[in-house]
Amino acid sequence: MRISNHWLGQWVDHGLTVEELGHRLTMAGLELDAIEAAAGAFTGVVVGQVLSVKPHPDADKLRLCLVNDGGGEPVPVVCGAANVYEGMKAPFAPVGATLPNAFTLKKIKLRGAPSHGMLCSARELGLSESSDGLMELPTDTPVGQDLRELLSLDDHILEVDLTPNRADCLSLSGVAREVATLTRQPLKVVEAQPVAAACDDTFPVRLDAPADCPRYASRVVRGVDAAASTPVWMQERLRRAGIRSLGPLVDVTNYVMLELGQPMHAFDLSVLRGAIIVRRAQEGEVLKLLDEKDLTLSGDDLVISDEEKCLALAGIMGGAASGVKESTRDVFLESAHFAPMAVAGRARHHGLHTDSSHRFERGVDPELPSLALERATQLLCEIAGGQPGPAQVEESQGHLPVRTTIDFRPARANALLGADIAPPVMQEILTRLGCQVNDAQTPWRVMPPSFRFDLAIEADLIEEIARVHGYDTLPTHLPAVQPQVSWLDEAQVSTRRMRACLTDLGYLEAVTFSFVDPEFQARFAPGVDPLRLANPISSELAVMRTSLWPGLVKAAQYNLNRQQERLRLFEIGLRFVPQDVELKQEKMISGLVCGPAWPNQWGQPDRTADFFDMKGDVESLLGLSGLDRQMEWQACEHPALHPGQSAELRLEGEVIGWAGTLNPDLEDWLDLDTSVYLFELKLEAINRGEVPRFRGQSRFPAIRRDLAVLVDEGVPAARVVQVIKSMDYTALQQVNLFDVYTGKGVPEGRKSLALGLILQDLSSTLTDSQVDDMIAAVVDKLQKEVGATLRA
Repeated sequence: MRISNHWLGQWVDHGLTVEELGHRLTMAGLELDAIEAAAGAFTGVVVGQVLSVKPHPDADKLRLCLVNDGGGEPVPVVCGAANVYEGMKAPFAPVGATLPNAFTLKKIKLRGAPSHGMLCSARELGLSESSDGLMELPTDTPVGQDLRELLSLDDHILEVDLTPNRADCLSLSGVAREVATLTRQPLKVVEAQPVAAACDDTFPVRLDAPADCPRYASRVVRGVDAAASTPVWMQERLRRAGIRSLGPLVDVTNYVMLELGQPMHAFDLSVLRGAIIVRRAQEGEVLKLLDEKDLTLSGDDLVISDEEKCLALAGIMGGAASGVKESTRDVFLESAHFAPMAVAGRARHHGLHTDSSHRFERGVDPELPSLALERATQLLCEIAGGQPGPAQVEESQGHLPVRTTIDFRPARANALLGADIAPPVMQEILTRLGCQVNDAQTPWRVMPPSFRFDLAIEADLIEEIARVHGYDTLPTHLPAVQPQVSWLDEAQVSTRRMRACLTDLGYLEAVTFSFVDPEFQARFAPGVDPLRLANPISSELAVMRTSLWPGLVKAAQYNLNRQQERLRLFEIGLRFVPQDVELKQEKMISGLVCGPAWPNQWGQPDRTADFFDMKGDVESLLGLSGLDRQMEWQACEHPALHPGQSAELRLEGEVIGWAGTLNPDLEDWLDLDTSVYLFELKLEAINRGEVPRFRGQSRFPAIRRDLAVLVDEGVPAARVVQVIKSMDYTALQQVNLFDVYTGKGVPEGRKSLALGLILQDLSSTLTDSQVDDMIAAVVDKLQKEVGATLRA
């Protein structure tokens, strides 16, 4: 929101410098983004009148002008502007004047002709970024008057960044009301007296969507002069607010919107047929907007139409067919209240964002339409003439916003703020904010004003007390608190420790969206119907993820496309899995590995990471809780993983995760030229482990026996190790798999596993016969459980 300090001063005499004002607004929650001058730094520029225009004898594009600058004798000026004409009034910089680029005018000759000054464009004076010619001033402007004084250019513009809940400050009156409250100065409200009807003409209005538009004020104005000039003061105020002047019919509606906060629209009455109808659009209905863009509408769009055609997208933009133009003589003024939910999202859906939609989406005071209509009629008749008809108001009382009182406890406010603000001070603040306060009982009964949609509960009023009283005046001492010592479970492994583990292994943490591309989701989990968002940010973020893998793979694709070859990524977050009529949310920890096994170095040969590199990292993660010794890795099929290189991780028979190589079909679809390895584990299943316990050391020697057994190729080595560990031998300390071999000397379909068994008793030295008996029992057990035989 851009605010002219000069214009603001006509509403409230705040007595502050522009810097002080900006600070007060910022401390009150209206954050100041910038302060800028209303015009360039020029001096000595006055209003000049062109007395004559002749062609330059030696230059086709130059003209010889005589200019009256109010000083007596006409001044010769060479001008290159195409729009200069005899009798024109424009800014004139005489000799000695200084322009914004610090250029001081001197007497010169252009192509042999004397030029004692310069006729100026708006751009040359720093009033606009571009211009097509000289800045034309109204014919009744006094010649010789200082331009800065005429246009009040010694002004500053405050650019304020408003939060979405402060729609009441999207107008000069709203900001003035806020400044008056903060400075305790009276507010000089612009009086908009009802305009007497000069004719009896009206135009029928029908509300077919009363819930979306519960109030519609309108008026017919006949005989306006659309070619009239908008007063310079109004043009300047519009310019400083960032709006270009487009003629009096449009300028008046824009001005009232800036002044009061009520968006308005002017229709050309001659093209309206039958009646104005506020309704929902028909499916497939087409509307050409003022910017010549064709919109295909749906039943979700609210429109203004007559009995033959659609005229405007309600609360957003008017249509080209009914817009006012220079030939317009009769006008139909609209000043309506549209419900925020009827407009919210529709502008963005059509790729639009207008000043009107920006306000209606956030909420406009439902009491404003009639006031704004009278103000606009008054200004329009003053500038463009015309005969106004009687004001019309169609409304549906049952659909208008209902204000409710709020219970407010002064003691509660002081307790929350840690302050000691007297109740009379609180009452004064609330009253200055426009609230009606009944303090006859406790709690007080407070009725917020119609323009404050954001005041609904007691906490909102307490925030207003703090804001206006001054955040910087609240006590800064810390309240006395009794520290609460939380109980830590020794068996619990924190996510911070897991993050540290993966970071130590060279992983980087990624944070991806919880909503993903539906096509991405379908390829990673075909057959799963994810939760679809009702109002997605974009079509590529339309469903909730059922796995963290789509986000990680997309991040990897982005990095690989930018020559980042070695990637180690992990993420901790929620996945959303539909189950019957419920949505199950599970916290997962996922990871991705691709590229070289280690950074480029001289100490190791180059090698691409494989499944076992990733498996080792997962086991390191599981080792934090001691689950690496209990976890079972079993081959499985997963739609996102390679059919022959995928595994599910089981803990006590329950599947708690998956790991493997990305499916080749997905690699081709993503155009990846390297293998990608993934893992995903249920966080709740792996964050609890074993508490370390003391175990005495044996004083007796350990014995190692190595076994080479033959098993079928389909038997996992982990299964063999598991069978051995399941034997009830206290002397069996470790089982190490140190070799896997297939080939010469091993029968077809079999593989050789070399196992190292460490045997050590706590109470005595093991004898050879005891060890032999144990080894024989192990071989027998393996033969029965997995069909293993000793390798010859």
